[in-house]
Amino acid sequence: MAFADLRKELSCSICLSLYTEPVSLRCGHSFCRECIVSVLDTQKCLGVYTCPECRAKYPVRPLLEKNRKLCNIAKHFLDTQSQLEGSGVSCTYCLQAPVPAAKTCLQCETSLCDTHLSIHNKTVEHTLIDPTNSLDSWKCLIHKKNLEFLCCEDGAYICVYCSAIGSHKGHTLKSLDEVMRVKEKLRKLLEKLSSKKEETEKNLESLQDLRRKVQEKTTVLTERIAELFTDVRKQLDCLEKRFLTQISRQEKQSLLSVSDLIRQLETQKDELCRKMHHIEELFNMTDPITVLQDQDLDSEDTTKFDKDTELIAQDIRKIRSSSELKERLVAASLHACVSDIMSTVKRGFYDPKTSDIILDLESACRKVSVSGDLKSASWSETPLNYPESAKRFTTFPQVLSSKGFSTGKHYWEVETSQSEDWWVGVAYPSIYRGGKESRIGENNKSWSLRTYDNHYSVTHNSRSRQLQTKVPIQRLGIYLDYEAGHLSFYQLCDAVRHLHTFKATFTEPLQAAFFVWNEGWVRLRS
Repeated sequence: MAFADLRKELSCSICLSLYTEPVSLRCGHSFCRECIVSVLDTQKCLGVYTCPECRAKYPVRPLLEKNRKLCNIAKHFLDTQSQLEGSGVSCTYCLQAPVPAAKTCLQCETSLCDTHLSIHNKTVEHTLIDPTNSLDSWKCLIHKKNLEFLCCEDGAYICVYCSAIGSHKGHTLKSLDEVMRVKEKLRKLLEKLSSKKEETEKNLESLQDLRRKVQEKTTVLTERIAELFTDVRKQLDCLEKRFLTQISRQEKQSLLSVSDLIRQLETQKDELCRKMHHIEELFNMTDPITVLQDQDLDSEDTTKFDKDTELIAQDIRKIRSSSELKERLVAASLHACVSDIMSTVKRGFYDPKTSDIILDLESACRKVSVSGDLKSASWSETPLNYPESAKRFTTFPQVLSSKGFSTGKHYWEVETSQSEDWWVGVAYPSIYRGGKESRIGENNKSWSLRTYDNHYSVTHNSRSRQLQTKVPIQRLGIYLDYEAGHLSFYQLCDAVRHLHTFKATFTEPLQAAFFVWNEGWVRLRS
């Protein structure tokens, strides 16, 4: 391919210049990093990102992956072009297009590219030098013969006559071939060191990119947490004001009722004191006629006092009971409101599109018993009479969720039996439904966390890794970030503990997957 055509293939379609640090989108098109970053920045306000070349759409900002092979090709092209432009020496035998010469042969007086040089070296052993068009500079000025030796004492290239009869006779000499071999070794060593340097630069660039991503994620996470706590504080402040107002209103109502009863009792007390004082006066009188004629000795008054006292006692019991009931209602209402706030925090932090997962009865193996609400799966010793289905697992007691995830972030929680066998994870819909390779984690179409004999491990494509946990797992949190290619497992106990994160490039929708055995069970939490 001619240089002009090759340059066209190695040009960015945005700036129309040779690629500078080329990166690729998922659609396969490549651009200079600065060019595509500038385009994506302008598309941010539109709410959707598109490839400038094929117009492929991305719902979220696409990740930019460095195209190392294209970067190396562009770099090699630039080096070759600079060599050709710098030395101006091209291969004598390449007639269709100018190709930079790798060496010049002093005996043949021709310049050769790498291809023709390999043919040349198979037939003859001539003296090769760096490419040059000035062959006269490699001839002795005195004897007009090719330079063949290096005089170690004078540091000059000389011909055979200079060493035999000239001024360099008797000096220590090195053949030009030997000098060139040493230079070739140095060149190869330089290339090797350059390769090591390039590898070091790649590693350095990768670590710098990782540091940048960690800093960006930390900044985003810090901002999200700050926003969540600000929102929680606002909600708690509003909740506090609401409940304090409610308690104050209840206090006023209770105090009004109590004050009214106090007034009734004080009135009753005054009336009783008056009656007692009158009776004492009668008791101390000596005239029995006066005592018998007194109207205040009516027994109905005593009965009325008894009824009033009983009514007041009932009212007191009602006030006490109402006060206790209101305290319980306030506590229950407060708990519900705080739980709602925490649920909002959880949804805001994980930002899942959905956590409403139910099991797909059509995929359940006949050894898996699925609950009526499609939330639980347990092992059944007796095969169940499920109808025939192409989606049904036939070899292992497994079941998938009814819904798959092909984009976004998702979070769900699972309760598990403590001591029996269970596996949880995700799988592609194309997972095998029968045979040895159909078990989740034992193929390249599924990922799982499993327990066996109180030991825990994570598995993908039959490769397992043991997990160390001191507390038995009974609740799991599973977080899926489809675009980032992350599947994370968390142990939900007194403190949330990260167990493992799988990293992959997902190519199909993912469904939640479950395996139960030996009386094991799992349950999806709402």
